[in-house]
Amino acid sequence: MQNLTNPKMIWLKGGLFIGMGILASGLLLASRPDLRSVVLLAISIWAFCRAYYFAFYVIERYVDPSYRFAGLVHFARYALFGHPPD
Repeated sequence: MQNLTNPKMIWLKGGLFIGMGILASGLLLASRPDLRSVVLLAISIWAFCRAYYFAFYVIERYVDPSYRFAGLVHFARYALFGHPPD
């Protein structure tokens, strides 16, 4: 599979991710419209955003600057088994 390089398609993909997140959050909160659900959803979103930042920015900048990750599965392999042989 080739990398996505068309700027318009990249913007579309980002918009679709935002749309999916809004739809899923809206449906979840519509099924349980209470303050506890709102707070837990907000904490969950914040925590996953921070974990993503950690996986792709913190590790590459401060732990192993020579390594670049291709995705979350790639990062999981790195976290479990260490730097692969060159």
